[in-house]
Amino acid sequence: MSIVIAIDGPAGTGKSTVARAVAAKLGLEYFDTGATYRVAALHCLREGINLNNTDDVAAMVSTMNVEMRLDPANPVVVLDDEDVSRLLHTDTISLIVSDVATNLAARAVLGDMQRRVIAASRKGAGIVAEGRDITSVIAPEAEVRVLLTADDEVRVARRAGDGADPVTVREAVLGRDRKDATVVEFHTAADGVVQIDTTDLTIDEVVLAVVRLAEAQLAEEASE
Repeated sequence: MSIVIAIDGPAGTGKSTVARAVAAKLGLEYFDTGATYRVAALHCLREGINLNNTDDVAAMVSTMNVEMRLDPANPVVVLDDEDVSRLLHTDTISLIVSDVATNLAARAVLGDMQRRVIAASRKGAGIVAEGRDITSVIAPEAEVRVLLTADDEVRVARRAGDGADPVTVREAVLGRDRKDATVVEFHTAADGVVQIDTTDLTIDEVVLAVVRLAEAQLAEEASE
């Protein structure tokens, strides 16, 4: 019996930390779908692709050689046989990733990749996939679907707390929200999606809430 847990939300809501912790607790794989957009941006940057040229970006994304390693204790993104995981959250990539994420042709290619990864995980225990459109577009059939939200200033403060430049962080967080919101809804829960406001919650409290949803679903399936 496998399970797919889909967790969406804007940056700074804690979804990556929560998703990894939930995956570890339940013995599931962990998939940061946002990393597919980031590695695509990195690949285009390295290849000198003009990110305003939507066709060239989509073509480059469709041919890139990427491997996603889904261990929640050590998730890794490999591009052309190189571990590029630490390069994906630099200011440079954070400020350009929306150029890929809002490219509808590239988004379709990456969406298909994400669906294949999630489908493959069903051969095992399952997966926790996090992003911005997993509950509504990529895996609307997921057994557990959750949208994490938080106050804007809290989200910016959380990211700024990582030691990054506050102005850059604000643009990376709120600026990306504005851009990505033109192609996907990730602030309002779709039908059947459980919304959790993390503003005043600890990570442990959010993890517990998601784990309880998953355990309830697994218990229901076991009783059928």
